[in-house]
Amino acid sequence: MISGRGLGPTGGTLDKLESISGFNVNLSLDEFKHVTDKVGCCMVGQTAEIAPADKKLYALRDVTATVSCLPLIVASIMCKKLAENVDGLVLDVKWGSGAFMRTRETSEELGKAMVEVGKRYGKKVVALQTDMNQPLGQQIGNALEVRECIEIMQGKVGAAPRGRPEEGEHRGSPLLEVTLALSAEMLLMAGVAKNVADATQILQKKLASGDALEKFAEMIVAQGGDERVCEDVRRLPTAKYTRPITAPKDGFVQSIECDQIGYAVIALGGGRKVAADKVDFGVGFEYPKKTGDAVKAGEPLMIMHYNDEARAAEVERMVQGAYKIEDKPVTARLPLIVQKIE
Repeated sequence: MISGRGLGPTGGTLDKLESISGFNVNLSLDEFKHVTDKVGCCMVGQTAEIAPADKKLYALRDVTATVSCLPLIVASIMCKKLAENVDGLVLDVKWGSGAFMRTRETSEELGKAMVEVGKRYGKKVVALQTDMNQPLGQQIGNALEVRECIEIMQGKVGAAPRGRPEEGEHRGSPLLEVTLALSAEMLLMAGVAKNVADATQILQKKLASGDALEKFAEMIVAQGGDERVCEDVRRLPTAKYTRPITAPKDGFVQSIECDQIGYAVIALGGGRKVAADKVDFGVGFEYPKKTGDAVKAGEPLMIMHYNDEARAAEVERMVQGAYKIEDKPVTARLPLIVQKIE
């Protein structure tokens, strides 16, 4: 997989992976091929040989407010995938307050455009349109999100529906639900499974057996990283301080301006305002209240991980402003996976 860094309020896959000590995303084409052949998977940034112009366009989009331009999104994503010479491609096309495409209609347009481009090049392409009106997981920020992913693969609960997670199975996690749905489509495309139910069962067995975590550790080693994070997530970067960001009043969470949570991570130092900014991997948030949750004044909306008090004060206001809290309970729930586009 060839990925990018953060764009606008969204975190970048490369930044998250680099929170693992030593993990090298800047591989040459030959190194990329070697790791893929040896391990079966590899995650890197744009190389000098594969889609070299996209890296410059990426940075330009980030600082020229053209991140959400549909033709540029299609070109950026599909040029890398087609340059990889994949046989098939499964896309996660998000919509909502935390996505480039804020409406279902524009998100659907993006999904259809990417599927069409892929098919023109003779590739099997499927897109799932998924909801991004609130955080998927229980961790937000580079190292925190890596920790949650590892804990999923360890079989631990890191995403209980409300509040701090309890020990037990990792059920009810939207992050895991979307991951399984996307992965199931990959197995169907590869002919490994006949239907989604069978594919999901295969994936759940891989998680339960530890095979998924073992493969992730193998990839980390092959790319120069410290695989011991797979046994002990405390080896990931952490912030010096934590404190709750509290709800200003009683009520129910009606909606969340998810992009503002992303900008809050950047304000803490966990992302870039300009391309040259250094990323603080340890900052971010955990256990965010979700849409429909009941809250009381003074109760945590989420827990902030930070290293700078002045930044934390600004971010506290940003997060409180991102939450719309009203007296009425939320009865209508948006579907997590809207549709399959093929």
